[in-house]
Amino acid sequence: MSGRLAAWLALVGVQILLGYASRAAQGKPDRNLVYHWSTPLQSVVYYGIFLGIVLLISRDDTVRLLALRPPRSWGSAVGIAAAVIVGVIVFEAVLDPVLHADREQGLTPTHWEASHAAPFAASFLVLVVIGPFVEEATFRGLGYSLLAPFGSLLAIVGTGVLFGLAHGLVEALPILVALGIGLAFLRARTDSLYPGFAVHALFNAIALTLAVTT
Repeated sequence: MSGRLAAWLALVGVQILLGYASRAAQGKPDRNLVYHWSTPLQSVVYYGIFLGIVLLISRDDTVRLLALRPPRSWGSAVGIAAAVIVGVIVFEAVLDPVLHADREQGLTPTHWEASHAAPFAASFLVLVVIGPFVEEATFRGLGYSLLAPFGSLLAIVGTGVLFGLAHGLVEALPILVALGIGLAFLRARTDSLYPGFAVHALFNAIALTLAVTT
């Protein structure tokens, strides 16, 4: 287990370093990245490589370590998920007038461009399905399982903080950490990856939809 944990921490550490190095070198990204074909294509490659490493670290015990199992109770999972969603939305609403976190990641366009509908649809698929699944498998799956022997509190807070840092953002960091902690709490209470994936996908879908409709 210690070898797996070291490998996972190294993987996440590299992701954090690359994220902040890119931010320092290039500044804030273009908010209309979802209208470029390069965004979904590069993202698929990135997430594919990342998932491959996660599966390599979890080999021989992937289903257990990634929590690829139904939750203990779907009813309880829905209730906790709703609480997480409301909590994060309220937290974001309080901080947004100061941080404007939705503008930082470059994935919320300023307006709808019908001529770029196809790359937007591809970006939407990647950012709502593929990205959330890989990130949940990495943090609330493998990461949580490897940190849980040291206590659920460490696993929840630790994966939440690292999840936030892994995005390489500054203004959005508090909200991402809050989301990560909320998703990890959901993972702890349900013992499953799937509810957190659903919530994560919903957040991304709402953010992208509101960006082009309001």
